[in-house]
Formats: sequence, C-alpha cells, structure tokens
Amino acid sequence: MSDPSAASRPVQAVVLAGGQGSRLRPYTDDRPKPMVEIPGTGTPIIGHQLSWLADEGVTDVVVSCGHLAEVLQKWLDTAELPLSVTTVVEPEPLGRGGGLKYAAAHLPHPDQPWYATNGDIWTRFSLRDMADFHTERDAVATLALARPRLPWGAVQTDGFGRITDFIEAPPSTFEINAGVYVFSPEFAGLLPHRGDHERTTFPHLARERRLAGFTIPQGSYWRAIDTAKDLTEAAKELAALGR
Repeated sequence: MSDPSAASRPVQAVVLAGGQGSRLRPYTDDRPKPMVEIPGTGTPIIGHQLSWLADEGVTDVVVSCGHLAEVLQKWLDTAELPLSVTTVVEPEPLGRGGGLKYAAAHLPHPDQPWYATNGDIWTRFSLRDMADFHTERDAVATLALARPRLPWGAVQTDGFGRITDFIEAPPSTFEINAGVYVFSPEFAGLLPHRGDHERTTFPHLARERRLAGFTIPQGSYWRAIDTAKDLTEAAKELAALGR
C-alpha cells in the first residue's frame, strides 16, 4: 500500500558548500570545508551528507561551491555517488540568501519542494518525518532544530547559592538552527538576490506564521564541524555508535 505522504516529500536538495572554513585550518588550506575527512571514516563530510540524502529519497542535488571549488568538483566527478549531482559557483559573492537563491535556480524541479543543508553538518535523522511535519503545518520553510551540548561543564545550585551538582557538557537549554531545511516551491521566489535570508525572508515568514521548527528527535546524531576539536569529537562519537 502506497504512502500518501510520499508525494509531498522532496526528491531534490541544495548543499551549501562554499564556506572558507578558516577555523578548520590547516585542514582547509588545500580543500573546502565539506571536503575535510572525519577521522576514521575515509570519507569527506559531503560524502556522508550525500549518502544520507540518498537514503532519505533524494535523487538530485545541487552543490553550491565557493572556496577551492575545483577540489570539490574534482572529487564529485570521480566519486561513486548514490544520486545525481550538479555543481554551481556564484559569479560574484551573493551572501547566504542570494547564494541559496542562485543554487535553487538550478534544481531540476522548480515546482516541487526541496531540502537544503549546510555543507559542514554531519547528522542522521529522518528527513521524511521532517517533510511530513512541514506539510502538516502548511509551512513555506521548516528549520531543523538541535540542542547541542555546551563545550563547558555546568554548575547546579540551590536557592541558597550552594552548589549541588556538576554536569559535564550538558545540552543547551535553547534550540538552535541545525542547518537543515525543508522548503516549499515558492520559497525560492522569496529569497533576496543578494544578502542574508535569515535577516529578511525568515523573519518575514515568522511574522506570517509560515516558518516551522522541527526538533531533531532525541538520540539522533547531529554535529556542526567548525573546528579541529569537532572533527576529533565526531570521530569518537561515530566510533561509539559503531558507524
């Protein structure tokens, strides 16, 4: 029996892979950030992302390149990929929103919904569930939300200022934008030609109650790879998960 929800789930995605990754040097001296390998896996970050997208039903991906684009394009040309990949390079710096709009113009099905993900995110959760959540709320855009662990230990106190406990690297009490999205077809038309959509398009949709937030399920893996320490921690966590 077919799943009626499947018809509204995206089969196309944009991966934003143009950042310089200055905090990941020296790893990014000769390659773009998404081409940095997670130790022990033998695969760059973007390779893990493409496998995940394919597992979630995506057949076509547009990769927006920037810093050292030729290194990423060469890897994509020679790697055995589980889906069809097109690369684009902005003709000039367009900002995050403009870059997303430029990449979206190259999607094969402009009249259908699409996913997007930042190129430095390493995660595993059900995009199908996120797409269904997006449809149920009649949203134009849905953001995945994560509660990352704080890099510091926390101290718990009672009402008299006495310390009662120490908590090592607790999860944040706030949810953050996890860098994974579901967009309805009309979203691309709302993006600025140049500039930052998180300061223009997202606030506009929030005021109209057309922006949704999907909390990544507890126990699902999520990490932004920003520093060398993140690479080390990701390798440890993946080894513990047996992946």
